[in-house]
Amino acid sequence: MLEKLGRNLPCWCGSGRKYKNCHAAFDERLQTARDAGHIVPKHKMIKNPQQIAKIKASCVVNIAVLDAVAAAIGPGMPTSEIDRIVYETTTRMGGIPAPLNYEGYPYSVCTSVNEQVCHGFPSDQVILREGDIVNVDCSTILDGYFSDSSRMFCIGEVSPEKKKLVQVTHECVQLGLEQVRPWGFLGDMGQAIDDHARANGYSVVRNIGGHGCGLEFHEDPFVSYVTRRGEDMMMAPGMIFTIEPMVNMGTWEHVTDPRNGWEVSTKDGLPSAQEEIMVLVTEDGHEVLSW
Repeated sequence: MLEKLGRNLPCWCGSGRKYKNCHAAFDERLQTARDAGHIVPKHKMIKNPQQIAKIKASCVVNIAVLDAVAAAIGPGMPTSEIDRIVYETTTRMGGIPAPLNYEGYPYSVCTSVNEQVCHGFPSDQVILREGDIVNVDCSTILDGYFSDSSRMFCIGEVSPEKKKLVQVTHECVQLGLEQVRPWGFLGDMGQAIDDHARANGYSVVRNIGGHGCGLEFHEDPFVSYVTRRGEDMMMAPGMIFTIEPMVNMGTWEHVTDPRNGWEVSTKDGLPSAQEEIMVLVTEDGHEVLSW
């Protein structure tokens, strides 16, 4: 059962308002959905306006960092230079790169090139070449609040096949975003993404997905992009999560580098693309916070 609270007591969300004037009707709606057999978000997944404002400030830094990468990236650049740009831009703006030392991850950013699915290590030895595609995944902590987004970059002239993969991945994210609305389901988004990828002959990675974000780097819920409409968790106002499908040109299957336990690549060696945005569910739709 959802937490029961006296209607004249301060709301559980921390807004300072009386419960009856804040989240009482919200909880009743979630309880009705739960009674009908749906998965509903826990209170800790719902951000209040003060928290949202702090998260948005973190997102401003994250966007600026990716803009700085976009202005500099090109053929001949070692991916270690991307790591330097991310670290210096983030810290200059008062933030901390969230990936740095997270569960032992040794860099400030993930740079995943061509067949790498995610968590690629920046390196002096990995030089971006004409025709490469690379995902730059950036996350920021500002005043204790987290943001997270990534962008795909085409290095110089890329093949039509790679260009299409990157474009379709972008379309998948936009089609998924269209399904983000209060009282809908994460599966609505998941099916829109999976259907579009499949229609173009691609596959979506199944067991790596998105996540809640804001008060921590990775929060519940886990966000899948191969779920079905009307399934998975109900979306409610105040939820913040990432949309970040990993779309593979070939099989969805992947392998993790046994040497470092981090870098994930496609099992068949074909290219992979990913785009990540961070989204707030609002009372009447959604708001993209970081991209």
